[in-house]
Amino acid sequence: MPFPEFWEWVQALPLSEYIGFTYWFPLLESIHVLAIGFVVGSILMVDLRLLGMAAAGYAASRITRELVPWTWGAFVVAVITGTGMFMTRATAYVENPAFQMKLILLILACANMAVFQFRTFRDVVLWDVGTVPPPAARAAGAISLALWAGVVLAGRWTGHII
Repeated sequence: MPFPEFWEWVQALPLSEYIGFTYWFPLLESIHVLAIGFVVGSILMVDLRLLGMAAAGYAASRITRELVPWTWGAFVVAVITGTGMFMTRATAYVENPAFQMKLILLILACANMAVFQFRTFRDVVLWDVGTVPPPAARAAGAISLALWAGVVLAGRWTGHII
């Protein structure tokens, strides 16, 4: 485990202990699950549009413009609530293979989104209203769906492996 003293310190913080021994942990967990539902649900709609499987009558730029702010808002809530839960058992979580996989998949999902946003989406005016987006956009949507499904599954397994 890298930096074991740091993770032990995080876990021993009064806030960590308070969250871990009160109703705050299940409250944070419930909010975390709802926030992840919003994140994945909004991403699902964008990805299905990129795959040409849904909302073909709407411009991809419109769907992205309207849903991405909700995605980011929910993602911030998920990070805050996830951090609160993580603090309570930091030493166990950093060694948990499912948690490690969740973080790796999150990083890959963010990288996929960045490549899409700064490369493929730059030319959206060329394919914005077409029913079938170009291969790069479809690939980004398919990769995104797979990565976010993995994030959800790894997150779900995290609590059962400790």
